[in-house]
Amino acid sequence: MEPASIQSKAPARTGSLENPEVVENVPGHVIPILEREFDDFDTESTRFLKGELEEADFIKFRLKQGVYGQRQPDVQMIRVKLPMGGVTPDQLDAFASVIDQYVPLRKGHVTTRQNIQMHHIPLPDVTPLMREISDSGLSSREGCGNTMRNVTGDPRAGVLDDELFDITPYAGAYVRYFVRHPTTQAMPRKVKTAFTATDEDNAITQIHDMAFVPRLRDGVRGVEIRVGGGTSIMPRLAPTLYEFVELDNGDYLKVTEACMRIFDRQDFLRVNRARARIKVLIDKIGIDAFRDLVEEELRGEWVAERDFSLDEIRFDIDEEANAPDAGITYASPNGDRRQFDHFREANVQRQRQAGFCTVEVKIRRGDLTPEQLRGLGEIMRRYSGGFARTTAHQNLVLRWVRDESVYEVWQALGELELGDAGADEITDVVSCPGTDSCKLGITSSMGLNQAVQDRLVQMEIEDPLTRRMHVKMSGCPNGCSQHHIADIGFYGASIKVGERTVPAYIAHIGGSYEGGEVRYGTRLKARLPAKRVPEAVERWVRFYESDRQEGEPFQAFVDRVGASEFEGRVKDLTMPVEFNLQNMNQFIDFNREVPFVVQRGEGECAV
Repeated sequence: MEPASIQSKAPARTGSLENPEVVENVPGHVIPILEREFDDFDTESTRFLKGELEEADFIKFRLKQGVYGQRQPDVQMIRVKLPMGGVTPDQLDAFASVIDQYVPLRKGHVTTRQNIQMHHIPLPDVTPLMREISDSGLSSREGCGNTMRNVTGDPRAGVLDDELFDITPYAGAYVRYFVRHPTTQAMPRKVKTAFTATDEDNAITQIHDMAFVPRLRDGVRGVEIRVGGGTSIMPRLAPTLYEFVELDNGDYLKVTEACMRIFDRQDFLRVNRARARIKVLIDKIGIDAFRDLVEEELRGEWVAERDFSLDEIRFDIDEEANAPDAGITYASPNGDRRQFDHFREANVQRQRQAGFCTVEVKIRRGDLTPEQLRGLGEIMRRYSGGFARTTAHQNLVLRWVRDESVYEVWQALGELELGDAGADEITDVVSCPGTDSCKLGITSSMGLNQAVQDRLVQMEIEDPLTRRMHVKMSGCPNGCSQHHIADIGFYGASIKVGERTVPAYIAHIGGSYEGGEVRYGTRLKARLPAKRVPEAVERWVRFYESDRQEGEPFQAFVDRVGASEFEGRVKDLTMPVEFNLQNMNQFIDFNREVPFVVQRGEGECAV
């Protein structure tokens, strides 16, 4: 019998390993905190440092606690999970405090999985850092490893006009059910989950292992379940497993566990962990055959041993009750309003609750300093009732902001250097950490991010259709920046020039993820030296602006003109680089001072 939410004659203490449900709902406190896990980590890390524990065993142990090895020796990355992106002011303060104490580069990084990561942390500092952030309800449990990773979602769930109901309580229950679940601790590979709020699918469910889309049938709340999506070296869109599965009776948990039990038994996937995602199984046997396996699994004896009730694990928060009261007076813009008007147009969305809106904070490269974290916490306390969620595009959405206070919020963000307009527009470039920290990184994707963003800002793009484009880059083919679904996407590579090597990127053109339909971009036959990528981006953008038809979106333009036209526009940029004094810079990656060398280690994603 597997002890996951199982009823017994003597129920274990709430919050224990055997019964990890949390009854009290507090904003940001979704994952149960178990003090004993910090003691265990302290013990095991001490044993490892003394040479009493094999490295392979220690890696598996620490990954479950969200501690990931870096390409730099003797330091770690800690990935803190924010289910649905939810974060509170106190939690931002906690991040700021531990970053000040333990993080040498003094920054936290918002990821495309809505986590916040901290890098370059010496192993002895890991336990005290995790203990300190846990006081505010933050947890890194199963942030890494072959587990159920952070559950992501639409940062505006609960406040959108066209949603059938708020999916947040059910996503929270899903997190609480599966965290520390024995079936999901050592699967063939990680499982990424998304709960979207509407058919617009801002959570990009089709690229996830498990995904849920709200549905109503005769007044009963349910979800469409999608299984088997993913990007990386084998991009797949998740097909629909079931059109409708009930929520309130826990059936969506039951079906998910059946999927995980089937996935966990696929020993053929464990032979090559790099290709061991659930999408590989579904690609091999088909969604219909997989559905047959699920139906058979649901007839198993294990179902009667589980408690799928949501009574104690739903994550119910009445945000409106804590929304800010109306003020007596508000500041208003005067003089040149252009910057504020662009901010209000691009970064602000009306909520379905009258008088309130969301404000999206554009975070450059996803990086936040302790000062910015604390400042954001203060803005949340004053203007948003304390509610905010990170986004899949490395930003932060303030919720429950009164319409009248938007200008004051913009001013306060400006003081933190976070008042940029253009959230989710072309200048809001997304990238993974690349060789700044990742063992699998080939190139400095963060450095390219800055260079491309600078070029796009210099272009002073005013055209509405062009502004709607998205640019993303990853430091390797794995796609942590989701470059496959960008209008213009890149992944890190290299070009051999005699005995030397040039950092380079391979482009994808015409991807999309908006409007409820995802499509993967076309990979171009063009390998661009890294330092020439910003020029390529500008050429492609200007090509689109000059040659498109009236009202033609970028994806339609790509389909009409063809990939070869884009390749032709940068053919001269792909020409070999001659090694000489004039071209020396081409052989050095962004943010580096020494000649480029491919140094790709063994990553821990598939350990």
